[in-house]
Amino acid sequence: MSNKKIDRISGRVWKFGDNVDTDVIIPGKYLRTTDMSVFASHVMEGIEPQFSQKVISGDIIAAGKNFGCGSSREQAPLALKYAGIACIVAESFARIFFRNAINIGLPIIEARIDCEEGDIIEIDLENGFVRNKDKSFKGTELPDFLRDILAYGGLVEYRKRKVQ
Repeated sequence: MSNKKIDRISGRVWKFGDNVDTDVIIPGKYLRTTDMSVFASHVMEGIEPQFSQKVISGDIIAAGKNFGCGSSREQAPLALKYAGIACIVAESFARIFFRNAINIGLPIIEARIDCEEGDIIEIDLENGFVRNKDKSFKGTELPDFLRDILAYGGLVEYRKRKVQ
């Protein structure tokens, strides 16, 4: 992986509400595999059964409060990443989901935004802004060290490179 900072992301929005838990992100019956394509093919089926057939690489999820609540399964952000989700924007994240997402290199930002499903939004991770059409929404800026982890594709690669 490169060490290029991921500061700007743009993509099509998939919209979800509050309290999207890890059981609907990747149902427990699929957790006995380590095959990322299985995770990707069943992502979000607990809330949007056709999601995996409709999502394309570079899409963004916009959600309400407490995204990723429930169990601490790392497979939830992995399923989203391998399905092609480029970033998740949510009003707030469950703490363990937030850290798991950063650890596996899935960009996230806490921001309350106004958008509709299908809108194309732009995310500025460095400055903590999300833009939709002519509106700009201030979110939480990711600290440099978290953006560094994302730039390396996750915590494992980041630590490998830092030790060298």
